[in-house]
Amino acid sequence: MYREVVAGKVYDGRLMRRLATYMKPYWRVAAFSLLLVFAASGLQIVGPLLTKTAVDRYLVPVQAPSSAPWEPWLSDEPGAGLAQIGGLYLAVILLGLAIQYTQGYLMQWTGQQAVFDLRRDLVEHLQRLDIAYYDRNPVGRLVTRVTTDIDVLNELFATGFITALADILVLIFVLAAMLKLDVGLTLLLLAAGPFVLLALVKFRRAAAEGYREIRVAVARINSYLQERASGMSVVQLFNREEASRKEFAEINRSHVAAYKKTIVAYGWFFPLIELIGMVAVAGLLAYGGYQIHQGALTLGVLLAFFQYGMRFYRPVQDLSEKYNLFQSAVAASERIFELLDTPVEIKPPARPKPFPAGPVEIEFDRVWFAYQDEEWVIRDVSFRVAPGETIAIVGHTGAGKTTLINLLLRFYDVRRGAIRIGGVDVRDLDPRQLRRHFGVVLQDPHLFSGTIEDNIRLGTPWIDEEDLVTAAERANLLDYIRSLPGGFSHPVRERGSGLSTGQKQLISFARALAHNPKILILDEATSSVDTETELRLRAALERIVEGRTSFIIAHRLSTIQRANRIFVMHKGQLRETGTHQELIARRGIYWKLYQLQYQEQERTSPQPLVSGH
Repeated sequence: MYREVVAGKVYDGRLMRRLATYMKPYWRVAAFSLLLVFAASGLQIVGPLLTKTAVDRYLVPVQAPSSAPWEPWLSDEPGAGLAQIGGLYLAVILLGLAIQYTQGYLMQWTGQQAVFDLRRDLVEHLQRLDIAYYDRNPVGRLVTRVTTDIDVLNELFATGFITALADILVLIFVLAAMLKLDVGLTLLLLAAGPFVLLALVKFRRAAAEGYREIRVAVARINSYLQERASGMSVVQLFNREEASRKEFAEINRSHVAAYKKTIVAYGWFFPLIELIGMVAVAGLLAYGGYQIHQGALTLGVLLAFFQYGMRFYRPVQDLSEKYNLFQSAVAASERIFELLDTPVEIKPPARPKPFPAGPVEIEFDRVWFAYQDEEWVIRDVSFRVAPGETIAIVGHTGAGKTTLINLLLRFYDVRRGAIRIGGVDVRDLDPRQLRRHFGVVLQDPHLFSGTIEDNIRLGTPWIDEEDLVTAAERANLLDYIRSLPGGFSHPVRERGSGLSTGQKQLISFARALAHNPKILILDEATSSVDTETELRLRAALERIVEGRTSFIIAHRLSTIQRANRIFVMHKGQLRETGTHQELIARRGIYWKLYQLQYQEQERTSPQPLVSGH
């Protein structure tokens, strides 16, 4: 099980600046939203001042002058004046709601746009990354990057920045209003500040640890579920349900335990902040009552301070929650940008050469390759393949057969030597242009959810209806497609669920034919099909390989006996080359493989899969 990398900082300027680039295209909307935040924060101080005016002017009249801007416009008659103040209070509330709705809508829209751009860049980069990257990283981990981590940033874009700024502005405005009303009461309210900060530090440490463990647990859950869902048939076949349930229960338990830590932290923090606030308000009541009794304070000012006190501590609680959001966002952005910064090793050169026109010769020139360090999988392999030649590649498992094909397709780059097509090194070609000239049929064909047409076409715009029909007919698939209610529009579920292995393989053959490749690669393409389907594939292959350079990797030696040449791989080296009869006469590795597989079947005269040219 891989280990998640988690950030320990609550703020990382470099990451935040990089995140800000995704907000840049929408800066006008964000700027207008910021103006609304200032307006909404300013309205927070109006309500208590209206309360003060109502009390000091009408309910308990005092002679002290007031500087409130609405004072000159108020009626001297108590009933009318209180009605005016009530109307102003309602107007302030309604205006505040309208501003908050507009600001919230605009920031949610901006956040969604920024997240859309970021998720698009992430998926595009994932499609460019080398196959070697997917060899090292579980799919569940990558899904977590595109889903869970992006969702954390969505919350940051939509609410985190703006609400944190709003909370800070409210604190500033409320503090300024309180200082203007009464310095002594303000200092009394601020006396609780050190206790709030101490509680905040303790809460931050407890919650940060819990959230850190939650992120790790979520990634582990995603990875485990993806792996088990993909291999559910194996789980059920070997009766591993109970063992898998226990394994998942352990992972899930770690997730619950992490959440419990955050629940405990929130459980004591918010009541404690509430208690500190109530103690501060109680102090205001005692001190303010004494000041009123001494004639040094009005009742309206004291009531305004009560309201300001509630407004002062609420942003403190909100900011404590935003701390965890910022920390989660920093950790998520660190992982996302780490993925985005993963270099693409297999990329086109600065000035790629065009793919050679016409028939091309393929050459492996003293090729060496290792997946790790110098654990060589391919050792000093050299050969030439003429245009239109059919080459079969055989050998024991792990001999390097599929690796040769992966190097030819430039999924990996050779460590030593060179691979040339038409005299051009594949490293001088754009990988996308290179692969466009190949048709590949794998042992386990991969189908996508959609329709049969979608899986044959794969989004290629120049494949028209006639090409689809021709490809299906040549792959011996047309009769089956016409028997379906929807024909080419027949739905295909994820991974081709509901189709037989043979049907999926025939669709894969039609896919290769529809793209009309110059070079065809069959990697154990008939090893998993029944006899009837194999006969259909044999007939299809007679037409598929005609006029094309073809590489056929096979374990069934009877299927490749009439290939132009057979390459025998052994421990990463090309040990034997020749026709079937030449290799049998040599009595080497190929002869031993043949003896192991077909000594008895030889008497039954098996039909070859590939005809001669």
